[in-house]
Amino acid sequence: MLTAFARAFRTPDLRKKLLFSILIMALFRLGSFIPTPGVSYPAVRECVGNNDANAGLGLINLFSGGALLQLSVFALGIMPYITASIIVQLLTVVIPRFELLKQEGQSGTAKLTQYTRYLTIGLAVLQSTTLVAIARNPGGLFQSCQADLVPSDSYVTIIIMVITLTAGTGMVMWLGELVTERGIGNGMSLLIFTSIAAGFPGSMWSIKQQNSWDTMLIVIAIGVCIMGMVIFVEQSQRRIPVQYAKRMIGRKMFGGSSTYIPIKVNMAGVIPVIFASSLLYLPALITQFQRNSTAEWVRWINMYLVRGDHPIYMLCYFLLIIFFTYFYVSITFNPDEVADNMKKYGGFIPGIRAGRPTADYLNYVLSRITLPGSLYLGVVSMIPLVALALLHANTANFPFGGTSILIVVGVGLETVKQIESQLQQRHYEGFLR
Repeated sequence: MLTAFARAFRTPDLRKKLLFSILIMALFRLGSFIPTPGVSYPAVRECVGNNDANAGLGLINLFSGGALLQLSVFALGIMPYITASIIVQLLTVVIPRFELLKQEGQSGTAKLTQYTRYLTIGLAVLQSTTLVAIARNPGGLFQSCQADLVPSDSYVTIIIMVITLTAGTGMVMWLGELVTERGIGNGMSLLIFTSIAAGFPGSMWSIKQQNSWDTMLIVIAIGVCIMGMVIFVEQSQRRIPVQYAKRMIGRKMFGGSSTYIPIKVNMAGVIPVIFASSLLYLPALITQFQRNSTAEWVRWINMYLVRGDHPIYMLCYFLLIIFFTYFYVSITFNPDEVADNMKKYGGFIPGIRAGRPTADYLNYVLSRITLPGSLYLGVVSMIPLVALALLHANTANFPFGGTSILIVVGVGLETVKQIESQLQQRHYEGFLR
C-alpha cells in the first residue's frame, strides 16, 4: 500500500488528484467543528465531555465523524445521501421506470443520480428537523446531561438551524462528487472513511483513560487481528468458470475464451449492518418523544432495545444482519439475468446446460456462499457490543469492529486498487518495449 502511494506521488497527474482529495477531506473535517447557529457550544462541550451519548445515535455519529453530537453544520454528514442511494437502488427493483433508466446506460444513471440528490435534500430536511427536536429535549442527545443545548425557543432560530443542517448535507454531497470527478476513488466512500478514521485516536485515548495502557495495547492488537481477518474475507470469492463458444461473424471467428464469475463471500458489503442499525434505532427514537410516559411498551423498549449490551438487543441485531444480507444480495444479484446474458453471448458453465439450469446453479451457489458471509458480518458487527459489556466502553468509542472496520478496510482496499490500476495505465508503454 505504501509503495503504491509513493509511486503515485511521483506521477504528476496522480499527485494532483491525491492532493486534491486530501484537501477536500481536510475541508470536510473542518466543517465538522463549526457549530450550528442557535446552539450553545459550551453546553455541547460539557455534555460531550461526559461521554454519555445516546446509544441509538451511534451509527449516525460514526458516519459524521462525531459532528452529530457536536451539532455542527455537518452534523448529518453523509447519512442522508447513503439512505437516499439505498432507497433509489431498492426502487430500481420495484419501479419499472427506474429499472429502464438503469438499463439506459450513462444517461439513465445520470437521471437516477439526480433523483438521489433530490431525495437526499428531502431526507436532510426531515432528519435535521428530528435532530433539532431531539436536541431541544433535555437528555435527548445525551442520557444524563440535562444542559440546554438550544437555549432559544424562537421559531426563526429553529428554521435557521434546519436550513443550516440541510445546507451542510448538500455541501458534503457536493464535496464527495468533487472527489469522485477530480480526485482518487469514490468521493462519498472517502468522506465516510475520513469520518471514521478521524475518531480512532480519540477512541483509543478514551479507552486508555477508562482502563489502562495495557488495555489499550490489547485493544490495538485485537484490532490488527480483526483487520487481517476482515481483509482475508473481503478478498475471498468463489470463481465460477464460464466458457464462451466460438462464433462466426462475417469472415472472422470470435469467442472461444474462458473467464469466470466472481461471487464474493461478502457481496452485500456494509449495507446489512446499516439496515439493521437503522431499524433498531427506530424504537429508541420513538421513546425519545415518550420520555415522560409510564406505558409498559416504553419501559420494555428502554430496557431491551436501547442498551447495546443486553442479550436481546444483541440477538435482534445479529438476526437482522443475517436477514438483510440475504435480502440485499437477492436484489443486487439476479441469477436469471446473468444466465440470460450468458446464453445470449454464447457462454456456458462447464457441465451445466445454458438457460434455466444455469440460473438454478447460480442461485444454489449464491444461497450457500451468502450464509458464511452473513455470519461473518454478524460476528464482526457484534465485536463493539461485546466490548461494551466486557471493557465498559461504548459503541461510539470502540473503534475496531462493526461498521467502522468494514468501511475502513473496504474503502482502503478499493482506493489502493484504483491507484494501482491508474499507475498501470500510465506505465503500460514500458511493458511493450
